[in-house]
Amino acid sequence: MFFVYLQLKELNRKYFICFKMSSLSCLRLLKYCSVKRIQFFVLTFFSIILFQYSGIAQQVKSFDIFKDNIEDMIPSLQTIIDTAISRNPFVKLRDIQVDMNNYKLKAFKRDWTRNLGVQTDILYGTFNNVSANSTQGQNTSLLSTRTIQLNYGAGGFIRLPLYDLINRRNQNRLAKADVDQAQSFAMEQRTELRQIVIKQYNELIIKHRLLKIRSKYIETARIHMEMAEKQFLNGVINVAEFTSVTEIVARGEAEFETSKMEFRTSFMLLEEISGMKFNLANKLK
Repeated sequence: MFFVYLQLKELNRKYFICFKMSSLSCLRLLKYCSVKRIQFFVLTFFSIILFQYSGIAQQVKSFDIFKDNIEDMIPSLQTIIDTAISRNPFVKLRDIQVDMNNYKLKAFKRDWTRNLGVQTDILYGTFNNVSANSTQGQNTSLLSTRTIQLNYGAGGFIRLPLYDLINRRNQNRLAKADVDQAQSFAMEQRTELRQIVIKQYNELIIKHRLLKIRSKYIETARIHMEMAEKQFLNGVINVAEFTSVTEIVARGEAEFETSKMEFRTSFMLLEEISGMKFNLANKLK
């Protein structure tokens, strides 16, 4: 028999994994186990280590909403901007409009081919032919014949519409202007979205900083409230002073709850605008 012990130790927020096995157990393992079983055992052991390490890493990177900076827990501003642009439906709509106008321009440049072509005719059926034959001083004689015929013909044609010759340059410029206009709209949409993301990103940062400030304030106010209660019960302060402290604490509680809701709203708006999920929703409750 052999025994394996896994032990996790913590030292200054650094984690170490220890593996213990006696020498006798190692000899028995090599004697009674095949190579494949030993490989399986080693792979299983390292899988356990990786699993434990991943869990530890998640604990180390836990986010404290009232102490840590929100900038360190969400992607960078440029990453959020790029993601928002790539997922925004209005930007996609503008890009589609640009593609449509490019296709229209290409189609117009090939529009002249409509005036060139090849035409073929094939006719098959029974034909009745009537011919008249007359000579001077004699009655006209009619000759009627019926034949089954196959008639076909082929040829090319060229048309030169005067309107196309005169107005083609203006139409070409108009198609190019439509492309330029669509591209300008697409750039404008990206600029507006970039400004919205920047504004919301900075709004989230300032809301979080205010939340941290009000969190410290309400902690101090609660401590003062406990001290005021003891002093009031001991007769050190009167009712008016105790009421004043109570009002300050209540006002601080209201401002703290308002700040929490404003921060939550800014956070959710940034997620909605960017189309990203920052996986911090459980920290906002």
